[in-house]
Amino acid sequence: MFWIIAIMIVVGGLTRLTDSGLSITQWQLFSGFLPPLNNADWEMYFNLYKEIPEFKLQNYDMTMKEFKIIFWWEWAHRFLGRLIGIGYLIPLIYFSFKIKFEKLVGLYFIFLLICFQGFIGWYMVSSGLVDRVDVSHFRLSVHLLIAFIILSMIFWNYLKIKFNGIQKKNINAILPLIFTILIFIQIIIGAFVSGMDAGKIYNSWPMMGNSFFPDDNKIANLFKLSAFSDPSLVQFIHRNLAYLIGIFYIYIFIKIYKNKLYDLYKPINLLGFLILLQIVLGIYTLLYGAQILIASMHQISSIFLVSSCIYFLFLNTKSNLQPSS
Repeated sequence: MFWIIAIMIVVGGLTRLTDSGLSITQWQLFSGFLPPLNNADWEMYFNLYKEIPEFKLQNYDMTMKEFKIIFWWEWAHRFLGRLIGIGYLIPLIYFSFKIKFEKLVGLYFIFLLICFQGFIGWYMVSSGLVDRVDVSHFRLSVHLLIAFIILSMIFWNYLKIKFNGIQKKNINAILPLIFTILIFIQIIIGAFVSGMDAGKIYNSWPMMGNSFFPDDNKIANLFKLSAFSDPSLVQFIHRNLAYLIGIFYIYIFIKIYKNKLYDLYKPINLLGFLILLQIVLGIYTLLYGAQILIASMHQISSIFLVSSCIYFLFLNTKSNLQPSS
């Protein structure tokens, strides 16, 4: 289940990068399970797409062949969503007859999140069907955040089953928790960048154009709520939050090695490698103007980064929860 959700996140990212998310303009929980099977079905979907602003203002010269390309991305994304729901529910029902409900509360909560994610997905799509050519980047960020929360909760439950050993030493539990929160905030800001195509501006590094701060803005605007709807400021925040995460990682790394917490060497080293990889891919994504392949690799690496972060948090938390001898 972990891997199919990871694939779902990747396909969702590609759906966004290919501007395919609005190709299916109706919420079809059951009827949309099968793709168009004849020309009449294709014409029906294409005609519905022609009614929304994205086609009228942006893709007015799109052919049926081009439409099919964006349609298949969105259909695959929705199909995977249905597959995840069914694939999770069937085993859950089975175990409900074998195990006490109290032991399955967490798993039922994950299922509710999966159902809620379907609603949020449509809520996101609906924002782009009227008066705009794209979905709301705020709704996009919620959709992506919930996906990573579901992924993290499934991985956490897997770790609970997989690992029985306890680390003898640990660091203050608050440090990995703060680090994890920073990673999830960065995911939200990253969704803002993607949703507003903010990665296609200021395609230089380490400067944004000729200066560290974007020259089309004022520093005072950074402290307004409107900053989260300003592409250049969102890119600025995304860049600098990455630096902050890197610095905070170095602090935790030094603390672990200084105190010779041998059991945490492997997870902190893995985390460091993935942070470095994510930063490098982020820089290349900017330099190449959010080219699809590199931008997708940037999102794929974020899945491994979040997973390694949860792994580190789990090991340290599990150790902290043990009673002292």
